[in-house]
Amino acid sequence: MTVLRNNARVLRYAFTSAMADMRATYTWKSWTFAWLARILCQVTLFALIGKLLGSPEQVEYLVVGNSVFIVADIVMMVCATTAWERLAGTLPLLVSCPSTPFVVFAGRSVQWLVDGLACSTVSLLLLAPVLGVSLPLGAALTAVPMIAVISVSVYFFGLTLAGLALRVMKARNLVGRLGSIGLMVLTGVQVPVTFWPVPVQYMSNVLPLTHGLHAVREHLHGAPLPRVLALLSLEVAVGTAWTVIAFFTYRRLVNSGRHDGTIEFGG
Repeated sequence: MTVLRNNARVLRYAFTSAMADMRATYTWKSWTFAWLARILCQVTLFALIGKLLGSPEQVEYLVVGNSVFIVADIVMMVCATTAWERLAGTLPLLVSCPSTPFVVFAGRSVQWLVDGLACSTVSLLLLAPVLGVSLPLGAALTAVPMIAVISVSVYFFGLTLAGLALRVMKARNLVGRLGSIGLMVLTGVQVPVTFWPVPVQYMSNVLPLTHGLHAVREHLHGAPLPRVLALLSLEVAVGTAWTVIAFFTYRRLVNSGRHDGTIEFGG
């Protein structure tokens, strides 16, 4: 019980710190008129490809895919913010907390979950009608919890990559961007997963977002609930696997850092 209380307390403080970072980064004006506007432009840019092709089906595919992808793109910023802890000299302090380092880092960047879910939801609900995509309002609203599941799944994938970035600080931005671009290309955002060769499809199936995005598409098209829940369960399974990998990544990082003295106060 003591371990659980310590973990809960550390997670709560990490969450509070993350939300303080969020408030320091954005005001409601800068978030709405700068950040959110930029996100909506990004989704619109890809959706216009469908317009150029003269295909309403392609427009819908791209609007839904890129609106859902936004949550993954934003959540992948966990790679950068986690690496910043080493640059800021706070890494030793986080490692020395009365909990496992994984718990600390899991709560330290949750502001991107909130940010990503908000941007993705606004994009899906606002841009679909603006771009002439007719989505059932009830289905679009009930897709939001599904997008939340995707965000958590991608978060732990990003947290795993962040653990690797902490070892190679010069490549921290590259790691995060390659992870995000990989999700955009391979998980059915722009083209169906079946577009790729079979070996690439196998890789897609172990990445977060793939099954969750498929579930959202099926749900918006009125698929039976068992079918949607089965796909969402696969997303949860993939997310759980990446959570376990992230846990061992941070344990290995801390153990090796203590052994060779690479957990330092400076970048």
